[in-house]
Amino acid sequence: MSLLEIEGLTVAFRRTGGGEVAVVEELSLALAPGEILGLVGESGCGKSVTARSILRLLPSPPARILAGSIRFAGQEVLALNAAALRALRGGSVAMVFQEPMTSLNPTLSIGFQIDEALRLHGMASRRQRRERVQELLRLVGIGAADWRLAQYPFELSGGLRQRVMIAIALANGPRLLIADEPTTALDVTIQAQILELLGQLRRELGMAILLISHDLQMVAEFCDRVAVMYAGRIVEEAPAQQLFEQPRHPYTAGLLAARPSLAGGRGRLVTIPGQVPPPGRRPAGCAFHTRCPRVLPRCAAERPPLEANVACWSPVP
Repeated sequence: MSLLEIEGLTVAFRRTGGGEVAVVEELSLALAPGEILGLVGESGCGKSVTARSILRLLPSPPARILAGSIRFAGQEVLALNAAALRALRGGSVAMVFQEPMTSLNPTLSIGFQIDEALRLHGMASRRQRRERVQELLRLVGIGAADWRLAQYPFELSGGLRQRVMIAIALANGPRLLIADEPTTALDVTIQAQILELLGQLRRELGMAILLISHDLQMVAEFCDRVAVMYAGRIVEEAPAQQLFEQPRHPYTAGLLAARPSLAGGRGRLVTIPGQVPPPGRRPAGCAFHTRCPRVLPRCAAERPPLEANVACWSPVP
């Protein structure tokens, strides 16, 4: 049984001049307990909107879920009342955002902010909370916990701030961690440390992870399975090794071909021609057909369904 099931999710935003425009369209995903699923694609394809929809964090208005279902552990998230939704957020499902400096409150100590996550979810004993906070800091690799508790976010490096965000997310033992570009603002060495930490926590705690990223190399090394988004839709989904060795969708193949190689060579970097069509201006049929090297006449008229893990009328053989 899947831990998280998303079926036919369509999310729209209200236009400034009136009307609505769909950003995510008919998206379906499933995540098993203990699995790491990577959701990849170019900026603006709808990855973060999808992530925030799971916890209903999108402001409404302007956002509105037009259709679909989001089930966590068999429970329909879109039907939860305010109290049940508060219990879900930071409880069974937690989220780590890409920029910890804007996610943490700069006027409160990190000890207070981790403690608050425990207080809001019912841990009444102050002594128990302090012990749990210290345990969480050790769990995410922050030493000298007694001293660190009194520090403020601006006193910490980017890597330590992100570890604090992970500690807050783990405070109540979530079954699912949503990590939205968790290493974007960090240097390469710290990125590797954060990913190693997440992998270790997955093994120790058994939680599932939904990793939102545009870093293909990171996803290849870290994820069990990968879903590729383009223009608000899933265009390919497969086990990580299979997807990177044998991409079926031309967009996936283009992304992989565009990766710079450490092997060298003085040739020009491969690129995908054109640009991602913005919401409201996506073409009929397959949204990728205007950029696709394998385009067929039907691609401009018929939208391909996601079948056999690829949404394409002319998949890569």
